[in-house]
Amino acid sequence: MTGALPALTAGAAVGLQEGVAATRIEVDGWSLAAFLGYLVVLVAIGAYSTRFSSEGISEFFVGGRKMNRFVVALSAVVSGRSAWLLLGVTGMAYATGASALWAVTGYTVAEFFLFFYFAGRLRRFSDRYDCITIPDFFAARFGDDDGRLRAILALILLVFMVSYVSAQFVGGGKAIGASFGLGHTAGVLLTAGIVVLYTTMAGGFLAVSLTDTLQAFLMLFALLGLPLVAIPAAGGWGAVRAELAAYQPGFVDPLNLGFGAFLGMVGIGLGSPGNPHIIVRYMSIDDADQLRWAAGVGTTWNVLMGAGAVLIGLAGRVFVPETSMLPGADTENLFPVLARMHLHPALFGVVAAPIFAAIMSTADSQLLVAASSVVRDVYQSVLRRDREVSERRLVILSRSIVAILVGAALVMG
Repeated sequence: MTGALPALTAGAAVGLQEGVAATRIEVDGWSLAAFLGYLVVLVAIGAYSTRFSSEGISEFFVGGRKMNRFVVALSAVVSGRSAWLLLGVTGMAYATGASALWAVTGYTVAEFFLFFYFAGRLRRFSDRYDCITIPDFFAARFGDDDGRLRAILALILLVFMVSYVSAQFVGGGKAIGASFGLGHTAGVLLTAGIVVLYTTMAGGFLAVSLTDTLQAFLMLFALLGLPLVAIPAAGGWGAVRAELAAYQPGFVDPLNLGFGAFLGMVGIGLGSPGNPHIIVRYMSIDDADQLRWAAGVGTTWNVLMGAGAVLIGLAGRVFVPETSMLPGADTENLFPVLARMHLHPALFGVVAAPIFAAIMSTADSQLLVAASSVVRDVYQSVLRRDREVSERRLVILSRSIVAILVGAALVMG
């Protein structure tokens, strides 16, 4: 980056003055009320889902393979995005410009092909062999009679999923701190507490999928709504484009990057096929033939949310030209700062909720994957393979394991 931006438009100048103040975020009653209302809705969804998730571990971990195609599409999308989309991609676009679009392109293309070509076969195979976990699938596919492959895969999933959940909790602490001025530890504990409440004590996979669907709409609203407000405030897209081009030639050109950088950007998104918390969604749909329809919905959501995140980063560079003006000089704090600058406090609470939503939609899904590996692939299929274990006991154990894994993730964080 080079220097400061040239003379801003009148709207951008006002926004910049407000942006300096926005870095000193204070708790606001309207914002807190809107945010707490969102949390209450999450817990209510979990309570509603309890009656359906207690029938057995198939219901608890894959919704009994009865999930609606629209819910599966949105749940698969948002469970894979995490805080990285709202905080990471916006910050990436703020730092590097429109070339951040290639990171979005990578996972969008990868997940389209997963939905369109792979998901249907996985759903049919898992139904035929009663697979509810990824190790289940591999054990059935490769004839793992002694359970060795299953146990190894379960251990790998457990370690990496808990580590990933720990990172999500840290992201929750950062997001809440930047949005509401709370301490990092308080933010981490609040994130973990809400996830435990509606995942462990409530509705398992159904609760996670329904809350993911709600959170998909909130994330889309925030990622499209904020640039639609911020860009006109800066004088329109033409003014934003001109100022960014003067700031650094090629900043608004997505092709302004080397081949190595291009591969790195696209490669970020190519990890989707290896994310079990995304793959397991395909196993939960009620009709495998509907997965191609779900591919269209999921791809549309990915494109719109990704484009919105990049536009937020570009607009943010106009209103906050120096990284040092952000809380902690951290580019990942751009989203809450820009939202605070342009939105009414009550609407800010609604828009801040998707940051939390993105984090929780990933963390809860990863916790279920990790817990299913312990309960299904280690306890039921290896340790108790010659004994009958009641479905009720397995569900109770599953909820307990989720709580234990949350504790482990907190310790790791």
